[in-house]
Amino acid sequence: MIQAIKFTSPDKHEKQFVVDLRKRVNDYFKLNHISPKANTAMVLKTIVLICSYLVPFALLLLMPMNDWMALGLTVVMGFGIAGIGMGVMHDACHGAYSRKNWVNQLLAGSLYLLGSNVLNWKIQHNVLHHTYTNLSGLDEDIDDKGPIRLSENKALKWYHRYQFVYAFAFYGLMTLTMLTNDFTRLYKYHKAGLVKSQNKKMALEFTKMMLRKIVYLSVIFGLPLWLTNFSIGQIFIGFFIMHWTASIILSFVFQMAHVVEGAEQPAVDNLIPTEWSVHQLHTTSDFARNNKFITWYVGGLNFQIEHHLFPNICHIHYQQLAPIVEQTAKEYGIYYNLKPSFSSALLSHIHRLKELGRVSPN
Repeated sequence: MIQAIKFTSPDKHEKQFVVDLRKRVNDYFKLNHISPKANTAMVLKTIVLICSYLVPFALLLLMPMNDWMALGLTVVMGFGIAGIGMGVMHDACHGAYSRKNWVNQLLAGSLYLLGSNVLNWKIQHNVLHHTYTNLSGLDEDIDDKGPIRLSENKALKWYHRYQFVYAFAFYGLMTLTMLTNDFTRLYKYHKAGLVKSQNKKMALEFTKMMLRKIVYLSVIFGLPLWLTNFSIGQIFIGFFIMHWTASIILSFVFQMAHVVEGAEQPAVDNLIPTEWSVHQLHTTSDFARNNKFITWYVGGLNFQIEHHLFPNICHIHYQQLAPIVEQTAKEYGIYYNLKPSFSSALLSHIHRLKELGRVSPN
């Protein structure tokens, strides 16, 4: 079973911060008479993002084209996959897209477009990452990624000194490794009792995952082999480039939210002497809040603080909530970690990789 961690602070100041923040956010929706779920703009965005993946794939299958045009379309598909993952699937898996469960389940299934598994995502992301943010051994987002050390509480190796250079090559493998790692991860979650905690049966979930992956690979490889003149080698290259593009984008966005300067990585203990909401502020960062395109494309994940505090609220509202959260944190003297631009967040992540490659674990 996963280690039981309790977040509680003896500081009444922190407790009052949580009460006031929740009230102010709830008041925002009540006073403006709006739902915290998706709106028309979100629905239109969903259609655009899904089409950004499916339309290029249809063009590849139905239109004669040269290799360079096909290569460009695989890159567009990679952008589409990342956009769907961040801007559609993510909200749906949190139940933030709609008040109707079937809508959330349907759109959460867009994860199958990556060949991955919804149950694994919900356990890894919703349960482990959101509950135990930046706690080594519990939050898998800061587990070592091959030769990349993302936690100061993990063992330091000599080669980590160079990880700020080579990390980005490995980031491009994220969604590709999910294709196979999903099986070992599901078994790991089963052994930890997490599959049962989701009211799921291991044998059935394993079978469904296997069948979905077979369907995914049959479509993504089978249709081009049947309907186009591209060789199996060319299709493999396109498949790799598509996933590489999606992985680089997803990795950058995920890492710039939690593995940056100012984002704490507390040592794991049975008792964390901080209120859970305050812990989220201590371990999370926003970035590029004024960049409208980034905010639109990454599904509001540049408002990561707001997302961690209110994961059941659709990201379409985060831009309006951020000033409320920031002002409340300021009033209570709680640090609000904000990187003003994409480039500043990326540089901060690179600096953090350097630190993690040279600083001994606590």
